[in-house]
Amino acid sequence: MDETGILHVIAGAMVIAAKLAGPILAACLAIGVVIALVQTVTQIQEMTLTFVPKLLGVAGVVLFGGHWMIGQMTSWVETLWQTIPTLR
Repeated sequence: MDETGILHVIAGAMVIAAKLAGPILAACLAIGVVIALVQTVTQIQEMTLTFVPKLLGVAGVVLFGGHWMIGQMTSWVETLWQTIPTLR
């Protein structure tokens, strides 16, 4: 197997992982910052307060963006399966 082919497959896997995890992580970050601001203003320092809003945010991202995520992953896997025979 050629090193450049392997590096190309690994780079593609890292890019698709970032594309799929990015919206989920961005939603968690945004919700976490908003909850932290609310906690700071109200002086409520409860560590478990952020869990449910983040869970609902992730569920919303998966609900609305899940179709796109599955399409991206399927497309990448199909491309990977087509390029595997050409790797030597």
